[in-house]
Amino acid sequence: MAMTGDASTVEKEILTRYRARTVGSKALHEEAQEYLPAGDTRAATFFEPYPTYMAAGDGAWLRDCDGNRYLDLLNNFTSLVHGHAQPDIVEFAADQLTRGTVFGTAAEPQVALAKLLIERVPSIEMLRFTNSGTEATMMMMRAARAYTERDIIVKMDGGYHGSHDFVEVSVRADLEASSQPAARLEGRGVPEAVLNAVMIAPFNDLAAMEALLKQHHERIAGIIIEPMPNSGGMVLPAPGYLRGLRNLANAYGVLLLFDEIVTLRLSSGGFQAIEDVQPDMTAVAKIIGGGFPVGAFGGRKEIMQLFNPMVESESLFHSGTFNGNNMTMTAGLEAMRRLDEATIERINGLGEKLQDRINAIFKTLGIRALCLGYGSLQQIHWTDEPLVTLADARRAGEDTGKLRELLQLELLNRGVYTSNRGMFCVSTPMREQEIDLALAAVEGALGQLKPYMREAAPRLLRD
Repeated sequence: MAMTGDASTVEKEILTRYRARTVGSKALHEEAQEYLPAGDTRAATFFEPYPTYMAAGDGAWLRDCDGNRYLDLLNNFTSLVHGHAQPDIVEFAADQLTRGTVFGTAAEPQVALAKLLIERVPSIEMLRFTNSGTEATMMMMRAARAYTERDIIVKMDGGYHGSHDFVEVSVRADLEASSQPAARLEGRGVPEAVLNAVMIAPFNDLAAMEALLKQHHERIAGIIIEPMPNSGGMVLPAPGYLRGLRNLANAYGVLLLFDEIVTLRLSSGGFQAIEDVQPDMTAVAKIIGGGFPVGAFGGRKEIMQLFNPMVESESLFHSGTFNGNNMTMTAGLEAMRRLDEATIERINGLGEKLQDRINAIFKTLGIRALCLGYGSLQQIHWTDEPLVTLADARRAGEDTGKLRELLQLELLNRGVYTSNRGMFCVSTPMREQEIDLALAAVEGALGQLKPYMREAAPRLLRD
């Protein structure tokens, strides 16, 4: 059903249809606001006019509290690589549940999952488990500072590494900086003292990184980077960029830290294996927990031995009530065993088809936009210009009105669930027919939104 009319008419019709099919979600949201700020407990899952309340998941599909069915192209922000309620993972987890969830002791499943990850990820010689990706990057950065006895970590302008204070800096790329962006606190409640321990460099700019290292390397412990930034827009590293970072880290005596919390799913050994670049330390999370809360960080043995009280008289203290708990380790081990290289290649192929076809849809509809990413991870950007830095990716989303939010709602109206930043994540239960369904929904939604673009963001239309 193509829409005509002005931008306000399009917006009103999309919202009217959303509200009509999600009456139960609205009622739950109104109740939730009595107990939870904005009725939610996770910033990334909130959207207006109210979030869809999902009641069940099965494979590639979700069902909301009103009985509507959705193809899940978000998969809990990439963590559910096998979709929902994968039978073998459920069986292993249920068996572990009957034998106990966590014992407050060392446990064999920790050893099994650690061994599997170390066998797969080239840079990890030893590791420790956490309960989230935020904790994993926090402890990885602490280890780097302890090992080098320096305070400063360099992160990318626009890079996201969780929500601890030392990465709540320049999470949104600076649109004004011409070369070297200044570090900026991101949001309230983060102490200004954090800026004494964080520096910023633009993604894909080796010259800027070298200038920073040349001036400050004696104070810098390490460089942290997502090899392909996730929330930064799935912008690909330029050819030779990650290798160049490795060379610069070696030349200036600093550590290279990879955040592969999202990108681990792209090959058995993560993006570092794709690029054949070994960092000194790596943080992982999401898919390694089989649907349970998880994180891990690891790297070179001599760095990780800082946590060993049998080796270090002043070892680093790292604990956590649920670190390496039996439920997560058991489910994660089965999830990772099922994610072999052939399976990864298959879902990467489906993601590449999604990218190619969405870009073809943009051309057919005369829309200046592109789908960008790698393998099973893709994202829509509202520009047809090349994206090099994370500032480029942020700039593409400027001056588009409510386009991103309306696309999310219209995809929901058409039975596809994703985020309002236009991210698509392929899971292993998906086949060609699910991708075709998603593509039909994207094409229909974009067609309906063209009148909105014509008024709210005319730069996006060729005709």
